[in-house]
Amino acid sequence: MTTTWTESDIRQPSLEEQQLYDHLLYCVQVESCSQLIERFRGLFLDGVRYEEPQVWLALEKVAMNKRAEQEFKFVLNRCCHILINRWQMQPQLQGAIPELVALFENPPDPARVQSRGARRLRQLVQLFTETEQYITLQRLSRVIGESAEAYSNGSIAVGTLIQRYPYLYEHCLLSEDSSYEHQQTVRQIQSRIQRRFELDLSQYVTYQVRRAQSIRTQAKEAQDKIIQPVKNPTLLSERELAAALKQFVGKVQGSDTYRDVAQSFLTHSSQTTSYGAFKDDLYEYLTTSIDPSYGKRQFNDRLYNHLKSTLPHCDSQTPTEFLLVRTCSQLLNFLVVESPQRPNHFIFVDLITNLGATLTTGLLLKIVLLCRKVKPYLEKRFSILFNHYESSTRDGVPWLVKSLENLNVAFSVHFGAADLSCLNQIM
Repeated sequence: MTTTWTESDIRQPSLEEQQLYDHLLYCVQVESCSQLIERFRGLFLDGVRYEEPQVWLALEKVAMNKRAEQEFKFVLNRCCHILINRWQMQPQLQGAIPELVALFENPPDPARVQSRGARRLRQLVQLFTETEQYITLQRLSRVIGESAEAYSNGSIAVGTLIQRYPYLYEHCLLSEDSSYEHQQTVRQIQSRIQRRFELDLSQYVTYQVRRAQSIRTQAKEAQDKIIQPVKNPTLLSERELAAALKQFVGKVQGSDTYRDVAQSFLTHSSQTTSYGAFKDDLYEYLTTSIDPSYGKRQFNDRLYNHLKSTLPHCDSQTPTEFLLVRTCSQLLNFLVVESPQRPNHFIFVDLITNLGATLTTGLLLKIVLLCRKVKPYLEKRFSILFNHYESSTRDGVPWLVKSLENLNVAFSVHFGAADLSCLNQIM
């Protein structure tokens, strides 16, 4: 996860803001979660008769500042994360995080208080619920609080699946003012959930291999009493997951795996004398993964034209790492989605419709294996799609959910610590 300069790094807190932060930093060390949530409600949502008058005066001054409509969201977000960062470190306290975020679901009516400061504070809290900061808080709450049982419901929103995809966290759980401490918190959550998925996947694969071996030895009934069933850790069907594992772990071109094919291409391309020739070789490398009957219709021509129009002024230059990174990142724009401002993803949907989510993911994997520096860039492309369809139902965009699941498996196989070596016994 990369650390970037944020709004909170640039903005120096005022004396009153620092007073709020220091107050909460002290309280979070000495009070229970339930006490802190009530304290937070009393200070930020009720805004009347707070038990610490000096703290309330500091908050009132922050709220009445002429730049409060632009800056209060950063202050309130940081106050939330002072509690969240502390609770996240202790598993038994993590359940308080969704409770804290839930306080904002029904913000109090500003018209119901007479105090000018309290009324202004309530107005600012209502504005906060419309910000990127609040959206990222909601996603974090889902990551912490979602139960696995809910995932089987096809009518749930795609946004509720965020916990399943740690590779999206950097792009979906951080906002422009995320502090270094919050980035660390997200990194820790990401690592924990990624490890858990990889362990679940390893155990599932081991179970399936042992089960397959028991069937081969015609001792199924005896073995079933010994082998403890392990649940499929993905939202793919048993058959879809088996196909994905075979694709990402097994041989895809003769006796070569994806990693072997990528390494062979890199070895060959190191001898290429011009960037133009490199792009021609890259076209061949990618189209070997495309069903000819589909590729010949339109896709191959589109891909060829895209590569030809990529940095054409560099065609006579010797290929460099910079050119490789630029080429691969622009390929991902072309194949998946360009940006939140231009979220057109027709080619991606067309690929999935014709090739399926697994082969389409394999095509993207081939690019990342050539240039690992673009892995975060691919994650960002998927976060754009995730955010775009966040309020859609799971059943409404099954192609997206299958793609997210396939990418989770592919990343675990090639960049994670999942031990799936036993699969070689049955492939």
